[in-house]
Amino acid sequence: MGSIMTIRNLDALFMPKTITLVGASNTPRSVGAVLAKNLIESGFNGPIMPINPHEQAIHSILNYKTVAGLPADPDLAVLCTPPPAVPELIAQLGARGCRAAVVITAGFGEGDQVAGKDLREAMLKAAQPHLLRIVGPNCLGFISPHVGINASFAQLTPARGDIAFLTQSGAVATAILDWATARGIGFSHLVSLGDMSDVDFGDLLDYLALDPHTSAILLYVESITQARKFMSAARLAARSKPVIVIKAGRSDAGAKAALSHTGALAGSDAVYDAAFRRVGLLRVYTLQELFEAAATLATRMKIPGARLAIVTNGGGVGVLATDALSDFGGDLAALDPDTIATLDAALPPTWSHGNPIDVLGDASGKRYSAALGALAKDTNRDAILVLNCPTAVADSLDAANAVIEASRQLHGVPILTSWLGERAAAEARRLFTQHRIPTYETPDQAVRAFMHLVRYRRNHELLMQTPPSISAIKPDSDAVKEIVREALAEGRTVLSNVESKWVLRAYGIPVVETATARDPADAARVAASIGFPVVLKILSPDITHKSDVGGVRLSLATPAAVELAARQMIETVRNHAPSAHIDGFMVEAMVRRPYAQELIAGIANDPAFGPVLLFGQGGTSVEVVGDRAIGLPPLNAVLAEELIGRTRVARLLRGYRDHPPCNMAAIEGALVALSQLVSDIDEIVELDINPLLADPDGVIALDARIALKPYTGLPGDRLAIRPYPSELERTTAMNDGRPIAIRPIRPEDEPLLLDMFSKSSREDIRLRFFAPIKEITHAFAARLTQIDYNREMALCALTLPADGPETLLGAVRLIIDPNGESAEFAVFVRSDLKGKGLGYLLMTEILAFAYGRNVSHVFGEVLAENTSMLHVAEALGFTLKRTIDDPGVVHVDLPITRPP
Repeated sequence: MGSIMTIRNLDALFMPKTITLVGASNTPRSVGAVLAKNLIESGFNGPIMPINPHEQAIHSILNYKTVAGLPADPDLAVLCTPPPAVPELIAQLGARGCRAAVVITAGFGEGDQVAGKDLREAMLKAAQPHLLRIVGPNCLGFISPHVGINASFAQLTPARGDIAFLTQSGAVATAILDWATARGIGFSHLVSLGDMSDVDFGDLLDYLALDPHTSAILLYVESITQARKFMSAARLAARSKPVIVIKAGRSDAGAKAALSHTGALAGSDAVYDAAFRRVGLLRVYTLQELFEAAATLATRMKIPGARLAIVTNGGGVGVLATDALSDFGGDLAALDPDTIATLDAALPPTWSHGNPIDVLGDASGKRYSAALGALAKDTNRDAILVLNCPTAVADSLDAANAVIEASRQLHGVPILTSWLGERAAAEARRLFTQHRIPTYETPDQAVRAFMHLVRYRRNHELLMQTPPSISAIKPDSDAVKEIVREALAEGRTVLSNVESKWVLRAYGIPVVETATARDPADAARVAASIGFPVVLKILSPDITHKSDVGGVRLSLATPAAVELAARQMIETVRNHAPSAHIDGFMVEAMVRRPYAQELIAGIANDPAFGPVLLFGQGGTSVEVVGDRAIGLPPLNAVLAEELIGRTRVARLLRGYRDHPPCNMAAIEGALVALSQLVSDIDEIVELDINPLLADPDGVIALDARIALKPYTGLPGDRLAIRPYPSELERTTAMNDGRPIAIRPIRPEDEPLLLDMFSKSSREDIRLRFFAPIKEITHAFAARLTQIDYNREMALCALTLPADGPETLLGAVRLIIDPNGESAEFAVFVRSDLKGKGLGYLLMTEILAFAYGRNVSHVFGEVLAENTSMLHVAEALGFTLKRTIDDPGVVHVDLPITRPP
């Protein structure tokens, strides 16, 4: 239900005209009594109708015995009745026109209670015919101060604010309410989601992304349901306002049953971390940090990098700040010589002559000003942290005023502050807050806030980076699908090493030459045909880690050595794994690459987010070393580079001492190939390449293992992020017979898009974007080319490769609303190609896509002077209607009842 409904009827939750409370009570301290008190006393501007079969009035408000007896149809219902009564009540409320309900009650399947799960299904079934949305069950409720709703049994009603807080834990919600109220922090909404039977994080992120009362969204997450919906909604929300998340329950228990190294290393918390990073969320680890980050990001401070300059009047606190910076992954700025010279002239001779800049304990405001003025001109720093300790020989408030004045004069220079102490620092902190200068109680809090800004910027830059245009992988996916089909038909869930390597080779990943042998004598013959030296490995479906049981021998140089090693290996393996079935041996060419790094690359399956990719330092000690990073497919070169950069081994790959740098493009290419493999072959649930050797010449896979599982879903549907829809690629022709390619837009198409706009008139660009645009910036172009293919689709018309370098001729875009019912289009054709039927062609393509996605109608806004577009719309059957608010704009709308 939640995966389909999204924001439908959430307006009834957050902006109801009438509310009913089912289970209202006069019993002191009962949930029904607290709910009634909160609802009645929070200032809601509409009728609140309590229901209790035994009471005449609830808190002096007329009570009603049944849902049928209500004098008006409720938009919102709050239920705190025993669980067995809930499904029937939901049915009655739906019949009365109720569109949203908050189910406070627990007992709907928590702890795997079968009876409770049956009640949950009955509740959802009762709601479905009426499209009635359900928050909960087993939740605290929700609070929306801007409309005077406190539909919770919380202990207080918070002030109005611009922070939305979504939590799965009612206990966390009440603790946060108490903590935030004491600090004067208000909320736009506070929602306890409980068990998320229907309304979940994805639904609320979709709603809050467009909520004018919300400038930041905070999440307390225990688990994610409907991963693809969550990823789409979170990405869209994070592009418009900060979304900060704390994840509880960081457990790797799910990895224990994994078959491979990759599965064991891909812990669930690491996957959540990768998912949050991928969609631009900022992850924090404590509740206090959650609100600190919201306050810091609310300043809109732009931090270009991680280099921090520190100004302090105490050497000790400067050292503490430096240590914190190192712990959090930041960099201490290396001051420019000119900055040092300026500071030498302005500060006493005993200043620290480096960063941190110790202006000494008797520093006046003038000394702080001089230090800030010098740092403002230094291009080696990205931000400045100003620290102050109270002393008897200097005025802390004078220093604070100097910083405020410097901040005003040095507009654009990021400055953070930390005035230590209590009484002496209180007024300074108040002044900083008044002038919107971030301020913190301790140096480590200030440094952590600085790193929040750095990580937030990095995550958003990752969303906006344009990957290089590389030759698309042309894998033999049909042959791989046949190998997988045959293995599953034989009842096998693990491909042989040889089959696994064949799969990798089919996707462009180099593999070592490998052959199988039946017995020791056959192994000797096979080795001679490959060429010496060789590696001998045991071949058994029951042995995953061959080296653990003596199943690997290296550098065998003669047939006799191979045969002897094979006989000895059989004995050794039988001693270590007596029940293992031995099918024979694998003989591989011995790879000698003295400067190679051993890596691991693979695929694992997460229960929440589906397939994930793993990369890190490989070899036999891979679990012990534990150097790995997780990413979600699909990957491009930019995302692959970022994935590699999150590991410790990345520093070795760049070269050190006499070891030359590895071929990073080849490593990235292997990861992109694995990403395409898992997108194409849904039956692959785990894959190991360990080791994957990397050196200046490229990469080569020495060992591989692939685990399978039958799959009955839609192709690619198990991925949390919709992969590039290659099925939409086709070749067609314009009216003049010129052949063109139609395909979905890719992130690497940004240069083609900019080229198309450069060849178009400013007037045509104005007609498309409703305003003159002097320059198409990278950020603007990135938003047009980087889409998730789930909520948004953009189809391009391009020249064919046979006609020379690819050129973008036109593009059409469709943005589907969160409910999946309606969609808004926009189309653009290069100016010199107008009048050749390309706009009409692109529109028919996107309308066909809309039909395939079950969109009910497509609409658009067209400037009245854009007559050519209006003619195309009329020819396609759109109805045209001028808008009342703006006569210069025509609204066009088309019901989608059949393919165009």
